[in-house]
Amino acid sequence: MDVALAPAFPVLLLFLVGISLWVVEAEVHHYDFVVAEKNFTRLCKTKSMLVVNGQFPGPTIYVHKGDTVFVNVHNHGDYGLTIHWHGVKQPRNPWSDGSAYITQCPIEPAKNFTYEVVFSEEEGTLWWHANSNRDWTRNTVHGAIVVYPHGSSYPFPTPHGEQILIFGTWFTYDVNKVIKEILRTGKDVPISDAYTINGQPGDFCACSKEMTYRWRVDYGKTYLIRLVNALMNEEFFFAIAGHDLTVVGIDGSYLKPFTTSYVMLATGQTMDVLIETNQSPGRYYMAETLPSYTDYDSATRFRKNLKSLASKEHPVHVPRNITTRMYITASMDRIVHADMDYTLLSSLNNISWVNPSTDVLQAYYRNLSGIYTSDFPNEPPYYFDFVADLGDTSTHPLKGAKVKILEYGEEVEIVFQSTNLLNASDEHSMYIHGHKYYVLGEGYGNFNSTIDPETYNLVDPPYLSTASLPVKGWLTIRFKANNPGAWAMYCQEGRHLIWGMNTVLIVKNGINPETSIRSPPPNMPSCQSSPFSEEDLWKFRLNKYIDNKIFARIRGIKIELLQMLRFKL
Repeated sequence: MDVALAPAFPVLLLFLVGISLWVVEAEVHHYDFVVAEKNFTRLCKTKSMLVVNGQFPGPTIYVHKGDTVFVNVHNHGDYGLTIHWHGVKQPRNPWSDGSAYITQCPIEPAKNFTYEVVFSEEEGTLWWHANSNRDWTRNTVHGAIVVYPHGSSYPFPTPHGEQILIFGTWFTYDVNKVIKEILRTGKDVPISDAYTINGQPGDFCACSKEMTYRWRVDYGKTYLIRLVNALMNEEFFFAIAGHDLTVVGIDGSYLKPFTTSYVMLATGQTMDVLIETNQSPGRYYMAETLPSYTDYDSATRFRKNLKSLASKEHPVHVPRNITTRMYITASMDRIVHADMDYTLLSSLNNISWVNPSTDVLQAYYRNLSGIYTSDFPNEPPYYFDFVADLGDTSTHPLKGAKVKILEYGEEVEIVFQSTNLLNASDEHSMYIHGHKYYVLGEGYGNFNSTIDPETYNLVDPPYLSTASLPVKGWLTIRFKANNPGAWAMYCQEGRHLIWGMNTVLIVKNGINPETSIRSPPPNMPSCQSSPFSEEDLWKFRLNKYIDNKIFARIRGIKIELLQMLRFKL
């Protein structure tokens, strides 16, 4: 029986793959990642791109729950990079989180660094990728992580086989060169030339039919499909014609199983689904009834089905004693310069992130001053009808490295609010390093602090690391700040991240060594290079001076205007 995916995404043909599960004690694994350029041909064109171990996508890491992995990353490329382990909490070990200029400085060319990846509560599918808010290296440097249960079976019938499907973005050129120019000019990002499944475009794409990814399966079996959304900017729907999918896990956590004709993944999200090969043998493409890319109602209906198991073996611990409440606006915006040119920016609570000269974690751990400020606000500077038709309205975001400080053990609630500044509201894939969170609810419009909390799911909310903030809508999450360190929080979509939709949560140490940051390894990459060139730094400082002067002159007028539109929460 063959299954194939249709034109919007690459073709999928299901081939039988049997993987035996075995029970082992917690183990230590070792991997070597050699990052280097290699030529690849897709869409009739050949280009050189940075990959790991000559593979695109890169190698899969296989572990059991509770294992530890040491990954020695050798950078044979031409610029610095880091590797992040998406969805892995890394308890007390932020030094190996791999967030550039947040937990470490990049591994420079011809250097290496060994990450210690500590798995704790995760079970299911996760992924790893290059991590930077100054380039799109993760477009080609990424791979899957499979975390099997330790000492127990799945909370669903054991499948006959499994397959990983990594959805990627393909550019026929060196996209990092384009991104570098965009960061210089402040203009919009490019659109990809194709999507890929496991590195291959679909059979309706140019020069792709023979190389389309195929997977053959046997009739009458159940298979586990591990989905990874490694696209740079897109959330997407996935379906297989003639077959229902049973969703059983997301972001390394189990769900109450539910059956659906399609699934939806946020950028950076992973999902585990079961498929029964119960149709007549043949080739099956993506369902024609698949919701369109902008069908937000279908996306919302799907997400409402996501519920944690909430069982004895897999309990939920929804925070109830909230000590910190934050209301964070996520905005696309721009700064108009003195010459009337503009720079596109994105922001959280009107703050657009700028990388410091050394990483935030080192500065915090060693008590270095002048690297960041601890005044990221708990709410936006002013309120208005965030989802109205705002045209060219701008709130003129401030640039800086502003972080939020949390005491160890605090129970935090964050309401993310999408805004429609520049009439550019978009779905945002909100991700927090070092923590997972419960998604209590979401909705469209401006969040209403009286009515909307009545809709919260406090019984079995999904436990995620990445969640969708709806277009012109809101999203509420809760988590316990019980992992000390400096942890990035941002929109996973590449264009929003490079424009500054990012901040950092610093969780302070607890009262004993078991609740405190571990000592740093002796070979942390040095911060020998700033994230900016000298020319970039000069331009940034000049523009910041000019922008702040302009802001000071127009702020009074702007606040008065926005208060006329004020929306009472």
